[in-house]
Amino acid sequence: MRKGNTNSHGEQAFRRGVQELCERHAPLAGIVARHGIPEYWHREPGFAGMLNIIISQQVSNQAARSINERVRTFLGEITPDTVLQHDVEALRTAGLTRQKAGYCLGIAEQIRSGTLDLDALESLPDEDARAVLMNIRGVGRWTADIYLMFALQRNDIWPLGDLALARAMQDIEQLPVTPDATAQNRIAQSWQPWRGCAARLLWRHYVEETAQGRNWQASA
Repeated sequence: MRKGNTNSHGEQAFRRGVQELCERHAPLAGIVARHGIPEYWHREPGFAGMLNIIISQQVSNQAARSINERVRTFLGEITPDTVLQHDVEALRTAGLTRQKAGYCLGIAEQIRSGTLDLDALESLPDEDARAVLMNIRGVGRWTADIYLMFALQRNDIWPLGDLALARAMQDIEQLPVTPDATAQNRIAQSWQPWRGCAARLLWRHYVEETAQGRNWQASA
């Protein structure tokens, strides 16, 4: 994506991307035929959105929603200033682990000091924005990509490190083993410039199959 090009951002572009993917890739078209187009959900960009994603690391969606609600209730408003009014131990009472509380405090301090400007990411190409995010303590590749996808609403992001996506890719591509990062990138290349749209379809596939009692462990 070139700097300043927003043609592939947002819900309208997502729907266009899904249509193009369905025309090009029968297994993805099959997901839409069975389950429909996924709801286009996104997160608030900026500090609050970043904390939401940090909290969601390595926990279930249900647990993430519960902890995020507890944190929002505890802080009243999620801003760098409200977070910095508390220490790690206080934030732990809101449901954060010690490690995640430290990450949140660190990001809040960087924003308040001016060393981190999340708003500036809007104008950066995907790779440059990802690099800035991954320079933040507590933000790895998955967290950076989820922020790009759901806060900045970019539709050509493939979030490496997401087991559900890897399982779903294995299933629709009929692979003998769960694809590693190299294999995922190779397969996802054929879905450019709509890799994020494909990811949303695969998450939908995983959720629906899980709801129907699918044993994903057996397919590893």
